[in-house]
Formats: sequence, C-alpha cells, structure tokens
Amino acid sequence: MSGRDRFVDPVRRALHDGAARWPWFRRAVETGARELERALHDDVYTDGYYGETGRAAPLEIGTIDYTRTSTHAEEGAYLVWRFLPGDYTLDIGCAFGFVVEVERELGLTALGVDVSQYALDHAALGARGHVRYGNLLHRLPFRTEEFDCISLFETLEHLPPESVPPALKEVRRVSRGYVLATIPSFGPNGNGPGGWFDLKVRPERLDYYRGLGDAYDGPVAYDDLYRDERGAPIEGHLTIASFAWWTRQFEAAGFLRCDALERHIHPHLARLGLTKYWNLYVFRVPGAPDPVGDARAAVAIAEVEQRFGFAGRSADPEDLARVEEALGT
Repeated sequence: MSGRDRFVDPVRRALHDGAARWPWFRRAVETGARELERALHDDVYTDGYYGETGRAAPLEIGTIDYTRTSTHAEEGAYLVWRFLPGDYTLDIGCAFGFVVEVERELGLTALGVDVSQYALDHAALGARGHVRYGNLLHRLPFRTEEFDCISLFETLEHLPPESVPPALKEVRRVSRGYVLATIPSFGPNGNGPGGWFDLKVRPERLDYYRGLGDAYDGPVAYDDLYRDERGAPIEGHLTIASFAWWTRQFEAAGFLRCDALERHIHPHLARLGLTKYWNLYVFRVPGAPDPVGDARAAVAIAEVEQRFGFAGRSADPEDLARVEEALGT
C-alpha cells in the first residue's frame, strides 16, 4: 500500500461510516463534495463550452460537436510527429486530449495539460492517465527543459495580451527543442499565407482595421473583438494580433522561428484542408538544430498517411493558390 493510500483509505472509511450513521453528517459530506467539485472547475471551459456530441446548434468553439475529427486532432498530431524531431511531447491546452491520444498511437510519449477540469474529467480513452491540470500563468507540473516538442493548437489567443509574455516564458522553461503553434493572426506572414480580420474583429470595425495597413501589429482592442450571441469575445479569444507581434513575443521568451520548416509544412497544411483555419508557427530553442524537412522516414510517413486517410486528400484550389503565391512557387 502506498503512503497516499495509507492516508486516504482511513479518511474515506471514516467519512463513509459517518455518512451512513448520521443524516446530518451525510448532508455535510454531500455539501462539501459539491463545493469541492465546483472549486476545481473554471467558469468558462465547462460543458457549455464543449457541449455534447450530436447537438443541433454550434458550440461556443464554433463546431457542432467537439470530437477528435472536428478538432483536427489527427492532422495536428501528424504535423508534430512528421516534422518535429523528438519523441517526448506536451500538448498545452489539450482539452479532452485528442492530440495526446493520436500522438501516443503514433508511438510518441505524449502528455497534455489544460485548465479545464471538465475537459480533463472527460478525457479521450487513449489520453486517460496522460493528461493533467496545468496553467501557463503558473508553474507547469514539469521539469525545466523536459520536452522535445510542445504543441499549442488554438490556445494562446485565449490569454489576454498582458499574460502572453509570462505564459511564453513558461513554455520556454519546459522546452528543450521545438514548439508548433496555431494562433489566429492577421497581416503579412513571411513564411506562408497571411491572416485577416474577418471573424476576429466586430463587423462594424472591419473597415477601420483594414485601413490601418500592414504596419499595424495589434493586439486588437478588447472592445473591438468579434462577439458571440451573448456579447462575449468569440470562442474566448482575447488576443488577436499580427504574425509580427506573435513572433516578437516568442523571440522575447527565447525562441527562434523556423522559417524553412514552416515553408515546407504549408503545402501539406493546404492538402489537409487547414489553410483557412490554422495560422501556423514553428519555433526552436537556441542550440536545437534548425529543421528543414521531414523528421520521419518516408515509409513510416506513407503508412501513417494511409492509416488516417491523408494520402488521398488534395488541396482546395484556392488554398493551394494562396500557398503558392506566399511561397513564390
């Protein structure tokens, strides 16, 4: 019996016996359990945010359901596996852990963290035991420079602008290799298609922001952020800024942007149908080799593409044209 069990088991038995013997004690235990459960949950990322599979109306995250397929977890995990060197990975903002589940299917030693206790309590089967609570604004439960690869899929925009620098410092602390992030962005992008203000800025303010030109970096003022039907920032997005702004934040935290690798990935992102949805960034820590191509063997890539049905996909002509124009190909 572990030291934890030697402490927990007697307490559990005492609570059970007291609740069985005295009605007033049972009510106290029930009330305490409810309040403790509430204390673990935040006010935003609960069942109302993620919703239930099969519901008719879109969720707050913009999809009809929140599943491995709708969140593009297979595509995201594939990008990490194929292009980033290393096998020990962390997915920050993992939600139900779909990316963790897929990465483990691909043979990676993958972990995940999230601030939503609701999501962690409903983790995907293949992620259970491998996801835990973690908050970028506090110390993550990991050692310094522990991970080869870190992913942040649609995560950092949920922080207010003033919280981005300390959050990225914590990402840097646990990184010893590479970071792959997707962040809603606007403006020019030197390594691929640029971003836009649509669905990020309130419609009545679009002309104003478009008129600011490429020199404007943001972040967009809070009052001008696109809103949902309740008047809250859409999908909980609090920081909408340019590619240049985000790049500076990562560089200030001690990262270097992997320009060549991003340019290599973008045609594949288009083939997977994600050019319209994901604004891509790849960074490395100083001293880590600057990758320029695939990190896995061609035969392994072909097998995974067949397994997930990626081999037969082709890019939307509009997406492909945007990528080719951006890359000058």
